[in-house]
Amino acid sequence: MKGTILVTYKILCKADLNKELNLEALLLNEKIAKVIKSEYAKGLRNLTLFADSKESYVKIETIKELHTFEVDKDDFADILVLAEEDASNKKLIKKDCDRVELVNIETK
Repeated sequence: MKGTILVTYKILCKADLNKELNLEALLLNEKIAKVIKSEYAKGLRNLTLFADSKESYVKIETIKELHTFEVDKDDFADILVLAEEDASNKKLIKKDCDRVELVNIETK
């Protein structure tokens, strides 16, 4: 096949955080409710916090730098291995940061 693939990946570390919290459960936490009320409703009493949708989530994750490289379309089956090799060549792989996650695969 002719053409190339632009691969975007990020390096994952053991200490990375990737957590999804239900908004309703978050608002039921007394500490969080107190902070929100003191920031947005200072001096008011008898307030309640609620979420309209039970499917609303807050996501907390470590911000990661994205890295890209380009390969031939013929190498599609080996993209993950090639991403790991690219990370090693760029010296991105370290003691606690030794995994690669593919973020995007774009054909050109």
